[in-house]
Amino acid sequence: MGYNKADYTRIKEEFSNKYIRAREVAEARRRDIHTKIPEIFEIDMVLSRTGMDVMSVISVGGKDATEKIAELEKRNNALIAKRGALLEAQGYPTDYTDVHYECEKCGDTGYIETTMCDCMKRALAQAGYESSGLGALIGKQTFENFKLEYYSEKDGIRQKMNVAYNIIKGFADSFDKNTSINILLTGGTGLGKTHLSTALAQAVIDKGFDVLYVSAVGMLGDFEERRFGNSSSLSRVNDISRYYDADLLIIDDLGTEVVNKFTQSYLYEVINIRINTRKSTVVSTNLTPAEINATYSERISSRILGEYQPILFRGVDIRKQRSWSK
Repeated sequence: MGYNKADYTRIKEEFSNKYIRAREVAEARRRDIHTKIPEIFEIDMVLSRTGMDVMSVISVGGKDATEKIAELEKRNNALIAKRGALLEAQGYPTDYTDVHYECEKCGDTGYIETTMCDCMKRALAQAGYESSGLGALIGKQTFENFKLEYYSEKDGIRQKMNVAYNIIKGFADSFDKNTSINILLTGGTGLGKTHLSTALAQAVIDKGFDVLYVSAVGMLGDFEERRFGNSSSLSRVNDISRYYDADLLIIDDLGTEVVNKFTQSYLYEVINIRINTRKSTVVSTNLTPAEINATYSERISSRILGEYQPILFRGVDIRKQRSWSK
């Protein structure tokens, strides 16, 4: 797995704090109950010596050691039952002083032995959504609600879009940080590029990988802020190293940014480094291949058009279709 390092550190600390808080709450309740019900304090003192009592029996040995251990167990069960009855008599549940974890399976440690618990996986996935840049799109644009009915069957457009869908869905299903696949999504506005990019990002995050989804304007704004300290820049990522290190980088709306020597140099650097380090990248743009060639330097266009698998989105603007149907 390739969870974002900052997310993992934060979530691990949150789990550690939850574990400590749960034990502190239980200890505070025990102290309170010991003050209010002294008999429970006496019972707890006896129960706390069980380990020493068992060791004493074992150290002495003898034929009746097993019988004595059984007697200790019987004694403890009776004390536990009496303790519960005393708590209930005062209006408390029998487990009032027990440690109550949010996740009883892992005890809020995040791990069951050496295996990460499902609760921590969910927390890391949620953190991944928050740090990915997807924002409100999460859960709204998925593979499941992508509808091919908006694409005409004329000229085989729906069939071609079904192929595009299957390529992107297959990429998500088989995503592996050790396998570098780069994809170029091209086509006009409103044809589903953002929808499938979002669905891809969510699916890869759910598999436990670090995904960064950003507009070309936002990404290059981060580099501008880092270089010039411009606080009005569209800062999206505190640590620009994520543009190089994220398991999957999705750059949306390439071509909407200001294109100059500065922005081209950083765009080239991100694209080139990710190719060289075999990090997967998806670029979405309304530009045609000819327009990419005309807009960017040869170093950038040759890498995008030569190293990325092109997927052309066809059809009629889906947003307009929805508007027409109202």
